[in-house]
Amino acid sequence: MSATETVPHPLRPTGVEAAQIWDLAATVPDPEIPVISIADLGILRKAELVDGRAVVTITPTYSGCPAMDRITSDVTEALAAAGYDDARVELVLTPAWSTDWITELGRDQLREYGIAPPVRSTREEQGPVRLTLLRPEQIACPQCGSTNTRKLSHFGSTSCKSLYNCQDCLEPFDYFKVH
Repeated sequence: MSATETVPHPLRPTGVEAAQIWDLAATVPDPEIPVISIADLGILRKAELVDGRAVVTITPTYSGCPAMDRITSDVTEALAAAGYDDARVELVLTPAWSTDWITELGRDQLREYGIAPPVRSTREEQGPVRLTLLRPEQIACPQCGSTNTRKLSHFGSTSCKSLYNCQDCLEPFDYFKVH
């Protein structure tokens, strides 16, 4: 695959109608991070045609995410504009959204926007809890790439992000928390 080609989203359906619905929903950006689509953020989970009706399934990054109403209406509008007037958007909480669902393109988009993407997988947290003293995670500054950073606050501009500061370029930045 060349550098100009994109990797297809692993959840994109293969059927023509369902893929068309997916592609329409995937045009919707996250309202809090407008450079990333809900597909690349991992919020878009399923698209299908059920009894002639477009049905899109989304999962919030947090169960109380305030952006879900906006995302729901944006998806509904995108589908209506393409002729799916009776579309339905379903919210599912199980399985819970994970930062593992962010695509590589999405991680690149976050970084370019100034948000440090998650540094590890949630799969690394499964199994017995080891009680060891570890150095804090090295979060790279999305502005200059330095790992000479420190956490200022557990919560950043939204509850799914922490606020960090780069000690080299002195820029503050959000870090997308692993979960």
